[in-house]
Amino acid sequence: MKSSALAAYGVLGLPLAMAMLPIYVLVPNFYAADLGLGLALTGTVLFLARLLDTIQDPWLGRLIDRHTPRGWTLLLATAAIALSLAMAALLIPPGSLGRPGLAIWLGALLALTYTLHSLINITYLAWGARLSDQPNTRTRVAAWREGAGLFGVVLASVLPSILATQFGMAAALATFAITFAVLLCIGTAVLLLAAPRPHRIVRTAAGNWRLPLRNMAFRRLAGVYFINAVAVAIPATLALFFIADRLQLAELTGLFLALYFVSGALGLPFWTRLADRLGKRRSWRIGMLTGCAAFVWAVLLEPGSAWAYAGVCMMSGLALGADLALPPALLADIIPAEERDSTAAYFGLWSFLAKLALAIAGLALPLLALSDYQPGTPAGWNLALVYAGLPCLLKLVAARLLTSLPCGESKPCKRP
Repeated sequence: MKSSALAAYGVLGLPLAMAMLPIYVLVPNFYAADLGLGLALTGTVLFLARLLDTIQDPWLGRLIDRHTPRGWTLLLATAAIALSLAMAALLIPPGSLGRPGLAIWLGALLALTYTLHSLINITYLAWGARLSDQPNTRTRVAAWREGAGLFGVVLASVLPSILATQFGMAAALATFAITFAVLLCIGTAVLLLAAPRPHRIVRTAAGNWRLPLRNMAFRRLAGVYFINAVAVAIPATLALFFIADRLQLAELTGLFLALYFVSGALGLPFWTRLADRLGKRRSWRIGMLTGCAAFVWAVLLEPGSAWAYAGVCMMSGLALGADLALPPALLADIIPAEERDSTAAYFGLWSFLAKLALAIAGLALPLLALSDYQPGTPAGWNLALVYAGLPCLLKLVAARLLTSLPCGESKPCKRP
């Protein structure tokens, strides 16, 4: 498959990835502080909306599988327009709602935004899984998608902060909403008009979201993926705390995050080529071990260690490419040919596991509270151990379990 075709597919990954960062990071503070909703009410609304977002994905996969690829075109076009409008309404709320009205507005728009984003994302993942029956091509499909997504995350982390410094948070979010809508519509149009079409599948048991659970290879891969996803989610949850309170370098947060994500994008071609040579399973395990070797040094960093932490961000970012590109490609490989009409059901459960991992990673905060860590105060080894030590331990467990995982690839597995 030509690079131009893969690029046409991958470009939608950019706006889809940039959508969630402002919602998770900026919206809570914007509604709670700037709009006066308050922490308790904002937190309650966020919890309920995220709970819905976590449990709905398997059912969305079932809905998507009931449509043919022709139906996916209308589904994606409609959902993209609706998501653009929902994001704009969420980030540019009316000014005279009052606290009860503002809480209802936030809850309704969050639920709608989460649902539409999941609907597009699961369809998009299923589209990529059906582009080719060649395992190596599936790896490249995932690499293009995740590479675009990483640049979307960088854009989402940099653009609002720069705009907020110059014009204030309300103007920054409004500009972001417009930018997101333009990029989402462009990405969707390019996918629908220029990307390769997904293979048509003879329909059999489509629409049964429990079908993937009967696949032993999926259950084993999902277990490894979930443990590794928790290992990735914990540092994502604690990164701002670690940079500000352990390293005491809050002013460099944007640069550290950008370095991490850009390194991840630059590392994707390496993991793609390595997977071609060694297989995806073995390459992913190497990526896990490489990530551990790079990230564990964060435990030893003292306040002010800017250059050392930049090195950790760069090396662990390079390893991130393996976590992004190889697991979804492995998932596409293990879906039996007779179940290809249920591709979205597989990716619906996959998305559910990713969001569940984020929820579980949130438990790191009360764990730190039990160790007497207080945000905004200088932190000791307790924060460093939970931020870097615990994720590395989980990655080692996942890497060990991966050794017994069937490859799901056309060529025999090579033992690592």
